[in-house]
Amino acid sequence: MQKVTLIATAAMGLESVVAQEVKSLGYEVTVDNGKVIFEAPLSAIPRCNLWLRTADRIKLVVGQFKALTFDELFESTKALPWEHYIAEDGQFPVSGKSIKSKLFSVSDCQAIVKKAIAERLKLKYGLASKMPETGALYKTEVALLKDIVTLTLDTSGVGLHKRGYRVGQGEAPLKETLAAALVMLTNWKPDYPFIDPFCGSGTLAIEAALIGQNIAPGFNREFASEEWSLLKRKLWDEAFEEAEDKANYDQKLDITGSDIDHSMIEIATDNAVEAGLGDLINWKQMQVSDLFIRRDNGYIVSNPPYGQRMGDKDVVAAMYSDLGSIMKKHPSWSVYIITAFESFEKYYDQKATKKRKLFNGFIETNYYQYFGQKSKEE
Repeated sequence: MQKVTLIATAAMGLESVVAQEVKSLGYEVTVDNGKVIFEAPLSAIPRCNLWLRTADRIKLVVGQFKALTFDELFESTKALPWEHYIAEDGQFPVSGKSIKSKLFSVSDCQAIVKKAIAERLKLKYGLASKMPETGALYKTEVALLKDIVTLTLDTSGVGLHKRGYRVGQGEAPLKETLAAALVMLTNWKPDYPFIDPFCGSGTLAIEAALIGQNIAPGFNREFASEEWSLLKRKLWDEAFEEAEDKANYDQKLDITGSDIDHSMIEIATDNAVEAGLGDLINWKQMQVSDLFIRRDNGYIVSNPPYGQRMGDKDVVAAMYSDLGSIMKKHPSWSVYIITAFESFEKYYDQKATKKRKLFNGFIETNYYQYFGQKSKEE
């Protein structure tokens, strides 16, 4: 098997960021809603799982075909070479979704696909009884869109946002993948100062530090496909070796995370230590009105409170106003704020250079971008 078709799934609005990441690993891409599709050698599975900061998961496409009846679904699924992918003792639970398709009963589609795969594997492995399903996990998905069936195996296991460093979190934590995307949508470079004045459990600052030192985000976790016989251990070892070689642990960083809540600073500190970044990020307990800027040409990237609870609006509006007043005195700084607060620009007292619609979970937000006028000092 020289090449496989892979899908890097992406949150709505982040497809172009994920596509850029996949391209930077050396693969040609096609971008679609919620996904980036590319053909690549098997070695791309470990590399993409390790390196993609903004994708949700990496899926391996086993086959694609049109199906208008359950018979067609069964026969076309059974005709695919499942034995190339799933080991004799592999566990293959089937999940599903159906959009604008004749076969709209997801539970029926799942059951039929499960049966078809089992029959194919029993035939190929010469098994009389049912599949043992005691080995590695091959999470299978049947996705129907306008009668086109796509069958995939999930190579990631736990979603890629689970980096493994979050030992604690606040009430509304930012997903690590979105946090990484927010940093990557700026022009920040590791030699510029970076501040998150509403840092919560520290995700944005931690993701910035990982980016700053070029540390692969999946370096401290495991993936479902590490157990697959399809992928030789050598491919994983080479991918981890590449990640180790490319990390720049000597890169100095000036990253600060601050929050009004003392307990969040403790959580952020613990998370940074767990990520192996203990001494690299400065954590401070303070309110935004006490923000003190020492250097030029810095970046503020933040996910402040949105003021969505009753009684919070005035407090949040005052925070935005304080931040705006402070940043007016520092025109060389760039400011990037994600919020669902519709009057943000009014209270910040400046129109954004650029706005981008993004979803933070199910909340529709704007990413307000203010580009700094770079001074010549740095």
